[in-house]
Amino acid sequence: MSISFGSINTGLPKDIVAQLMKAERMPITQMETRKGKIVDKKNLVQELEKKVTELRDQVINNQDTKSLRELKVTTNNDFVNVTLDKNLAQPGIYQFEVGQLAQKSSAMTSAVEDKDKTYLGVGFIKYFLPNGEAKEIYIDADDSNLTSISNMINRDPSLGLTSTVVNDGSGEDNAWRMILSLRDTGDENLAEFPYFYFVDGEEDLYLEKERPAHDAKVTIDGFEIQKKENNLKDLIPGATVELKKAKPGEEFSISITEDKEAITLKVKDIVDKINAVLTFIKEQNSMDDKTDTTRTLGGESLLQTLESRIRGALFKTVNTKSGPRRVGDIGITFQRTGLLQFDSKAFESAVAKDFQTVADVLTGVVDGNGIRHEGFISTIFQTANLALRNPDGVINSRKRTFGDRIEDIDRRIEDKERMLSQKEKSLKDKFSRLESTMSQIRNQGAGIASLGQEVPPVQQLG
Repeated sequence: MSISFGSINTGLPKDIVAQLMKAERMPITQMETRKGKIVDKKNLVQELEKKVTELRDQVINNQDTKSLRELKVTTNNDFVNVTLDKNLAQPGIYQFEVGQLAQKSSAMTSAVEDKDKTYLGVGFIKYFLPNGEAKEIYIDADDSNLTSISNMINRDPSLGLTSTVVNDGSGEDNAWRMILSLRDTGDENLAEFPYFYFVDGEEDLYLEKERPAHDAKVTIDGFEIQKKENNLKDLIPGATVELKKAKPGEEFSISITEDKEAITLKVKDIVDKINAVLTFIKEQNSMDDKTDTTRTLGGESLLQTLESRIRGALFKTVNTKSGPRRVGDIGITFQRTGLLQFDSKAFESAVAKDFQTVADVLTGVVDGNGIRHEGFISTIFQTANLALRNPDGVINSRKRTFGDRIEDIDRRIEDKERMLSQKEKSLKDKFSRLESTMSQIRNQGAGIASLGQEVPPVQQLG
């Protein structure tokens, strides 16, 4: 490094300390460069970790036949609404007829002029529950109107009644009525409707219309069954049939089948997540003369391990009840590009033909000796789970290694910075003292020079 002299007293550059410290900081610059490369690699590992985590999350809920399966209901009418528990339901076709909906005991009172102001008198309401238990509701003068009586009934769940105040829409002066209903439907909930005992009221209140409770009547596969509710949970295994409308004599079908479109979408999502991981590996291993291998994961054993295990899952043979099968037999194949190809039509066809064989290939089987043989999805899950396992998974191990290296460089940089800070202070002190000394010397030289000019010249004699 060449140093040019300046105009200060020492003749050295004004930024001499900065120049010297810049040279001293070269090792720190080199360490920061190395750290940047390691940070880039760690970030790539974290990107891979995210992709593998997404893959694991996609397969974790589809590791067995029940979780992989999706069913759908088809029915050609609006008489019923069917919901399925896919863990319990089985494919099948059922012939159905709704002859009668279940209904609850209910009654409507006579009409009054005003629901809030018409005074009905003091007294009580008495009725009997289906089990024979008597219930009484006492009405005082403050609550002797249709709205207050209805509110009292609804506030007490132990009464087993619900109440609604309605306008009957007749347009008459007296149009407000109260509808009383038992909470439960069915023949066994047939109730004896209330008696109203009121005195001194402006109008009489009594039951004008009644509707008794009765069971639902349905026919399934030719056999009539009576149920006390319209929500039927034990007619079709794994299905809840909600009766919406009755039409005696009109039979319809309820068909439960494999939802091959939904299953296909599930498997396609898994293949897409696998391809995201494989694409990342492929990009990292794609190197040319311009590739800075110090900032990529190309050639890392981590990538080789993951790719090898995924390929192993792809070519794994599963001994299903239909014979040895691979995922290639159900539409998942390995391409020259290094990625998987998913033939959705071939897969749907395989599901429609034999879902259980497809499920075995994907989720594995248990042989006659009770030994489990993993399928494609379950093997992929194990691969992802092992890679992500803490603390010894290959991804976590590599991420931790890079993290340790970064921390080590940070400590060394910190130590070097501390040392350079002390050295910079020492250099500034030294050059400050040198500047002061040179200033004094110059001042002394200038004084001596001025003294020499005041001495008169010596005249020569003779």
